[in-house]
Amino acid sequence: MKQCYRIFIHGMVQGVFFRQSTQQQAQRYGLSGWVRNRLDGRVEVLLYGESPAVKSMLKWLEIGPKQAKVTKIEYREIPVDTLNEPLPAIFEVRATV
Repeated sequence: MKQCYRIFIHGMVQGVFFRQSTQQQAQRYGLSGWVRNRLDGRVEVLLYGESPAVKSMLKWLEIGPKQAKVTKIEYREIPVDTLNEPLPAIFEVRATV
């Protein structure tokens, strides 16, 4: 079963290769979606894929790359048909918003 999650990661998560590491990890799990920095210091992630892979990725995001210091992670499952944009076919790194 496929799932889609929107995730916000708090802590020292910018300037530590969090986006690139997230992209690499998502590609290993065969997930699509994107990652981007937020102007408020958080990292935002949209994940889509098979449930076991999404769950594994959520666990990885709780820690992130070794340079990061994750203090909090917020996530919620969202229905794909409520997205305001099409899901990317791959996992992308997006610009800061």
